[in-house]
Amino acid sequence: MSFPLLTVTAALPAVGAIATAAVPAAKRTAAKWLALLVSLATLALAIAVLVRFDPDGDRYQLTESHSWIAEFGVRYELGVDGIAVALIALTALLIPFIILAGWHDADPLESGSKQWRPTQGYFALILAVEAMVIISFEATDVFLFYIFFEAMLIPMYFLIGGFGDRAHGSYRSAATAAEGEKTAATQRSYAAVKFLLYNLAGGLIMLAAVIGLYVVAGNFSLTEIAQARASGELDMATSTERWLFLGFFFAFAVKAPLWPLHTWLPNAMQESTAPVAVLITAVVDKVGTFAMLRFCLQLFPEASKWATPVILVLAVVSIIYGALLAVGQRDIKRLIAYASISHFGFIIMGIFAMTSQGQSGATLYMVNHGISTAVLMLIAGFLISRRGSRLIADYGGVQKVAPVLAGTFLIGGLATLSLPGLAPFISEFLVLVGTFTRYPVIGIIATFGIVLAALYTLVLYQRTMTGPVKPEVSAMPDLRVRELVVVAPLVALLIFLGVFPKPLTDIVNPAVEQTMSDVHKKDPQPEVEAAK
Repeated sequence: MSFPLLTVTAALPAVGAIATAAVPAAKRTAAKWLALLVSLATLALAIAVLVRFDPDGDRYQLTESHSWIAEFGVRYELGVDGIAVALIALTALLIPFIILAGWHDADPLESGSKQWRPTQGYFALILAVEAMVIISFEATDVFLFYIFFEAMLIPMYFLIGGFGDRAHGSYRSAATAAEGEKTAATQRSYAAVKFLLYNLAGGLIMLAAVIGLYVVAGNFSLTEIAQARASGELDMATSTERWLFLGFFFAFAVKAPLWPLHTWLPNAMQESTAPVAVLITAVVDKVGTFAMLRFCLQLFPEASKWATPVILVLAVVSIIYGALLAVGQRDIKRLIAYASISHFGFIIMGIFAMTSQGQSGATLYMVNHGISTAVLMLIAGFLISRRGSRLIADYGGVQKVAPVLAGTFLIGGLATLSLPGLAPFISEFLVLVGTFTRYPVIGIIATFGIVLAALYTLVLYQRTMTGPVKPEVSAMPDLRVRELVVVAPLVALLIFLGVFPKPLTDIVNPAVEQTMSDVHKKDPQPEVEAAK
């Protein structure tokens, strides 16, 4: 029996979460180091998955299959393609930086504060989310995927509601610090409940579709169902396929998040600590867009093509709407949240453009957006922790007192607006080219999102980092060693993948070609006039 590498990669952070939660309350520092070591070991396993994966080999590799609930045809089936491998690597890469960035986020507010293991719980929940996300990328049994797709909501709920942002400068209406804390706690609870309700609603609709799929197909195996559909052994009625597709897509669109199902994200990111905000938008939300590629297109190819025009319109609305709202934000975290909604619009547009360039670009966008958003949000978190406010108006002249912080913030912002030479540029370029070749009007409208991205990014930098030094930031320290360790590797990766994306495209492109084959689509041929 071969070594179950995929199972171990997902199980290690789960075991680490339990071990971290079990550390005695007085040993907060030990819990932090344990969580960090577990995340680094998981990264090593993810690298092993990456090394063992052969882009030119079978579609799903490192497969594992065991009977689980035989009466209902449920199996413990795992396997990875190039898209899953890239996203597992992204997840495992970001978690150690998230843990380091949040090193002091769950410390007691006061010496001797009697909170129930706040530090242990915080880091245990982060590891639990990592485990559930990784197995979601690995699962090739629809029911197995659904369980962890929904289960990750539980630790995320507690991370948002129980370990929220301590920066209360945004609550200026509060007369006292105690009143500000009460207002903040109320806002955190609201954001956590809204996150949970939106995603539970999507999950319940998906559950109905999962049951419907079992009634039609007789099992939950993604590979068996796809093979039966391709061979003609399983012939779904058109209306059945469309309803099942809508059930799956709705849940993924909530998670993604796609307009108009996006409204939970700004609240969740605003009230979370910066590392948890990165966990939401750079890791957890990618499960939604990944599932569109793996499940919607592979299980329901005809319904995917049927729904494409509407989905492309929703994606373009997300791009423009998210960017416009980002321009008008006064809160740094909400601005980054609306920018992410715009970027997810590009990802979904690339997926449903039904071209190899669009889908390759969308997959690269998932990875590159995760890295660029991590840089920008984590630096924003370091900035906010120093000033105690999320309001843009409370800053000014930071580059004169903290030049390294300001410089890395600028790099993160330039990556967000997809500056050539940084990783997101090639992703956005491929998405736009892939969309334009099949849907030129959609591609042209989406291009305005780039202009708006430059506007909200540069205005944010100008208002916070340039100009006269405000008295409240005059003594602001620059980045510390721990913070540099968090940011420097991610900045280096942004530059490396911006200049040389080939290692990533070599892994992703074969999987994209197979997805294009699933939906029976070929790239449009360019119209070239014959030479006279």
